Amino acid sequence: MANQEYAKPGEFKPIDLLAVAAAREVNDQDVVFAGTGLPMLAIMVAQLTTAPNACCIYEAGSVDGRPISLPSSVGDARCIYQASIASGLSDVFGQLQRGVVDLAFLGGAEVDKYGNVNTTAMGKYGIVPEKRLTGSGGNSDINGLAKKTVFIMVQEKRRFKERVDYITSPGWRIPKWPSGEMVHKKEVYNNAYRGGPEAVITNMGVFRFDENGEMYLDTVHPGYTPEDVKENCSFDLNISRVSGETVPPTYKEIEILYNNIDPEGIFLP
Repeated sequence: MANQEYAKPGEFKPIDLLAVAAAREVNDQDVVFAGTGLPMLAIMVAQLTTAPNACCIYEAGSVDGRPISLPSSVGDARCIYQASIASGLSDVFGQLQRGVVDLAFLGGAEVDKYGNVNTTAMGKYGIVPEKRLTGSGGNSDINGLAKKTVFIMVQEKRRFKERVDYITSPGWRIPKWPSGEMVHKKEVYNNAYRGGPEAVITNMGVFRFDENGEMYLDTVHPGYTPEDVKENCSFDLNISRVSGETVPPTYKEIEILYNNIDPEGIFLP
């Protein structure tokens, strides 16, 4: 069996496909800002396959480290193995402000059709929110200052909303103060504008954004249909532009994930 053959349904787990699909968003030479968990899996897969010259910045302060195995978090000492810089939050967020970060991997609790993401609270924030979430944790800064962002999320109807309860990280269209009119991000950010959400990757498919900044389904993961995905969105998702199934991981990529990146099973089941 050739290593470059694509795995068949049942031969890979959803998390394998998520990691590999995210890794394919990385171009060689990209400077990538990554957080704990799936973003770590994605950047390490990319560096060991199609983007060997990609530079990874971990949020806790390491730049261009090459961990031998998967760190348990961005604060794990393994992040700084062979790193160009081993510093702290101020330095790596300074790299963001300088505009050198090409791609950021982030997560979110809610996303709307314009790519606005909520990690702050559910319910009416100005009164008493129904539920407090983890907060920004750098989500807003990273998304606002990177040239493009890829969000990795769980697909649920309650998470894919017409309007998120709170905008932690702005998408392509955001409310303009004080009118509340939804306008393009460029109009609000002016000279600080660098880009926006490139994709949203879930356990059901890969979503992208059209010329108007609205989300559409690009590829659907094996085992699902476009209609399945649309049913798991609270807004009228555009499925007319589906290009096909998400390409599954290769046997080589699965081998790299389990034998080279995460042999301890820190994030992989």
